[in-house]
Amino acid sequence: MFTHFRTQGFFLKKQDRGEANQIFTIFTKDFGKLKILGKAIRKIKSKLRQSAEIFYLSEIEFIQGKNYKILTDALAVEKFKNLRKNPQKLAIAYKIIEVADLFIAEEEKNDEIWRLINEVFGELNNPSLQFAGCNLQYYYFLWNFLSILGYKPELYFCRVCAKKLLPETFWFLPHEGGIVCWRCFKNFNGKDKKEAKEISVDAVKILRLLLKQDWKILKSLKISSDVLENIEKISSSYLKFLKTI
Repeated sequence: MFTHFRTQGFFLKKQDRGEANQIFTIFTKDFGKLKILGKAIRKIKSKLRQSAEIFYLSEIEFIQGKNYKILTDALAVEKFKNLRKNPQKLAIAYKIIEVADLFIAEEEKNDEIWRLINEVFGELNNPSLQFAGCNLQYYYFLWNFLSILGYKPELYFCRVCAKKLLPETFWFLPHEGGIVCWRCFKNFNGKDKKEAKEISVDAVKILRLLLKQDWKILKSLKISSDVLENIEKISSSYLKFLKTI
């Protein structure tokens, strides 16, 4: 007799297996990230395929098979239709899922990550959200996600001298885990200095707001393309570093 497990889950990835099967990567509310086999799900007559698509939030049921957990039931709770029909939002959603899948360990429940994914996908699905807001949603997810995992950067005090940061020239050093003032930065050299990224005062302010999860204020701000570009460079640099550790 198989035990049937039931929970909600976000479909993150799928991979064809054989002629009709698919392996799904699903981040579930109660069991964390799981690999689940959908048997014969690619067949037209399959009852599961309508509720088992990438970016769907579904109520799922599964059993533990010999080699894989096996999907036995699925009912779509939210299909995020506005997100799926917007190419720009869809591209952001793929970036979010790529990061989530890379860093989330399998079979580890995490309520904070579950709430964050729910929140971000809900915002992306909002039809009034414009392109700039979509980009900001990615950074909102990224920095809060990394913070939940224990990689929250220091944005208020210099990582070297520990003095409070004044509104002047800053440098973000991934291996230091945050910002270094220009006085301390002068003492760096070689690879450490090469990997540093200058970060503007305005970019620091936006990152602080992102980590405060103050989405209402963020939506009311007009953020320049220069600041967004700076945040992109910092984000990419930090993410690249974290992938190596």
